Amino acid sequence: MAENLVIVESPAKAKTIEKYLGKKYKVIASMGHVRDLPRSQMGVDVEDNYEPKYITIRGKGPVVKELKRHAKKAKKVFLASDPDREGEAIAWHLANILELQDQTDNRVVFNEITKDAVKASFKNPRGIEMELVDAQQARRILDRLVGYNISPVLWKKVKKGLSAGRVQSVALRLVIDRENEIRNFKPEEYWTIEGAFRYQKSKFTAKFLHYKGKPFKLTNQDDVKLITNALDGDRFEVTKVTKKERTRKPANPFTTSTLQQEAARKLNFKARKTMMIAQQLYEGIDLKRGGTVGLITYMRTDSTRISKDAQAEAKSYIEDQYGNEYISKSVSKGKQGDQDAHEAIRPTSTLRTPDDVKNYLTRDQFRLYKLIWERFVASQMAPAILDTVAVDLEQGDIKFRANGQTIKFKGFMTLYVEANDDATKEKENRLPKLEEGNEVIATNIDPAQHFTQPPPRYTEARLVKTLEELKIGRPSTYAPTIDTIQKRNYVKSESKRFVPTELGEIVHEQVKEYFPEIIDVDFTVNMETLLDKIADGDIAWRKVVGDFYNSFKQDVARAESEMEKIEIKDEPAGEDCEKCGSPMVIKMGRYGKFMACSNFPDCRNTKAIVKPIGVKCPTCKDGDVVERKSKKNRLFYGCSNYPECDFVSWDKPVGRDCPKCNHYLVEQKKGRTTQVVCSNCDYKEEAVK
Repeated sequence: MAENLVIVESPAKAKTIEKYLGKKYKVIASMGHVRDLPRSQMGVDVEDNYEPKYITIRGKGPVVKELKRHAKKAKKVFLASDPDREGEAIAWHLANILELQDQTDNRVVFNEITKDAVKASFKNPRGIEMELVDAQQARRILDRLVGYNISPVLWKKVKKGLSAGRVQSVALRLVIDRENEIRNFKPEEYWTIEGAFRYQKSKFTAKFLHYKGKPFKLTNQDDVKLITNALDGDRFEVTKVTKKERTRKPANPFTTSTLQQEAARKLNFKARKTMMIAQQLYEGIDLKRGGTVGLITYMRTDSTRISKDAQAEAKSYIEDQYGNEYISKSVSKGKQGDQDAHEAIRPTSTLRTPDDVKNYLTRDQFRLYKLIWERFVASQMAPAILDTVAVDLEQGDIKFRANGQTIKFKGFMTLYVEANDDATKEKENRLPKLEEGNEVIATNIDPAQHFTQPPPRYTEARLVKTLEELKIGRPSTYAPTIDTIQKRNYVKSESKRFVPTELGEIVHEQVKEYFPEIIDVDFTVNMETLLDKIADGDIAWRKVVGDFYNSFKQDVARAESEMEKIEIKDEPAGEDCEKCGSPMVIKMGRYGKFMACSNFPDCRNTKAIVKPIGVKCPTCKDGDVVERKSKKNRLFYGCSNYPECDFVSWDKPVGRDCPKCNHYLVEQKKGRTTQVVCSNCDYKEEAVK
């Protein structure tokens, strides 16, 4: 029988760790938090120095009972929750609920779930670090005080079901501020002149740069005419050739923020999905003969530090695969302010390549692991070396410049190049070999009119990056924050960019007027600094909470007395209720928009909002095929005669039958291509971009 009990958060993690520890250890999962503040009330006694009232989470009774049963039998109980503030708080709650306060040195932490890392952690257990627990408690209590005070005011004055949190309110503000910038933006006209040139048999392009030895701004067509009229023929002289060698360094290994950004850009993953899959890779994957092993290090970190052993292994792999010249000569350093307990997100072994584990992973697990593995290995590779050349072409007072670039040594770019929302990919642009005094011929001079563009709306990646740059929230809060403002219908996603809704703007205006501190970026950043000070033991958590609440409660009282009631009118659906004849309106529910009768509660008729695709149902031949959404918000296609007709398809029917078997044909999208295939047999048509 096992002498020692180890408690972790998840069954997957428990399964992995138990294999490493052997028969003397029993490993079970708490399934996350077992205690929390009650959902039905504030749960914080502001009259008793902000004492929290923790209760066992509803539904966790059987789990707690099982934990207590095993704890009584065990000689020693180890608490092995995640190595962050949240994990420390989970350990503290478990210690309280299992009455383990008298047991010291029972907390074990590891940055990666590998045999060596886990066994080493059990050789050096420690006590629970109350400073980390207090920092998490302070965050939880502050968020509860904000949410449970502002939300009821919004329910009374605006609409039931609304909420306003500390970090989500600032994220919403960023989206709305950007939208206002776009609305107020006034485009300005500007022109460019590009020339097509020929030297011997080579062709290249150059752009207008100077007039009479100075930069000349082309603001309108008259400016362009001035330049084109000053040209005399098609002959230009090469007056200057500037050659430089430029190096481009690889990106650092991933932090939580950069992983979410890159997965959004390269894999089209939402932040929540990225963290869910990363958690699976961290907790362990069954590699059959290789056993269950954690494939990546802990995925909630803001550090770019990596261990010397991981560096050495990566450099050995790079030398074997690419050669000594591809190994980075620099030493990796974390950025100032990183918590040294955590490394960057990296593979637990460079030798475990994506291709080696592909057969044991789902498609999404493989894609994310490949991204993490390539980013880490590339970070240990030598910089790329680029040869750049700038050539000035002159005719009288007119100067054009041609810029060229060739990749002399690819270095890390052999394996991985970082994506970017704005910049174009590094690419070669070869110019002919030109020297000063050479004559080139202009084959075409092409003026083009442009207008300045407003700043772009936030993508999920860009919003995560901005939150990190402003130091708002922490790595673990980005995904739930973005998820919340979408679920509350404060923002919607259009072409993968966030647009505020009318409801979001109304809520923001009320919070802005009555709770200005909540949406103030500097205030929120300062609060994060205070939470860090609590974690470092420099300040008491009750003082931080008290200082905030003493000012905040006055704002709440003012809002309750002065905020005017706002009526949000329902959007007309454009049709009448088939049951009572009243107009139907569009409502927002848990799973998105739907139609409801305006005569509610006398008439409770509701209908899904459907969009016909112009194709008749292949099953009943009578109804129309319409777009629908599942409870998980996934698009599918069904018959408008449902439930009488039960036709459904994940793929979009095209309205034609298969020439081989007469079943209906559907569209299947793979990346940027669309292919028509049979829903029944192997018939396929040529893919179209």
